[in-house]
Amino acid sequence: MRGAFSLIGLLVVVAVVGLVAKKQLQAVGLSGSPGPASTAVGSEASPTGAAAAPRQRVEQVSGDVQRALQAGAAARASDAER
Repeated sequence: MRGAFSLIGLLVVVAVVGLVAKKQLQAVGLSGSPGPASTAVGSEASPTGAAAAPRQRVEQVSGDVQRALQAGAAARASDAER
């Protein structure tokens, strides 16, 4: 009985994680289904209009993460010197 509840709980957790991942990928535009911007005739490969905002946000977050990693590495280096 305990094993059955564990299995059911595991399946529920996997389903919830899958749904959250699907929503996040759709929000970023990385899902397998084509969005309205990619189906328009004459659309270019460069980011324009509504597609530019998510890409800019991803690039901004990526830059912020890189700066934070560099700051953390510098802090660890200065702590190691003490």
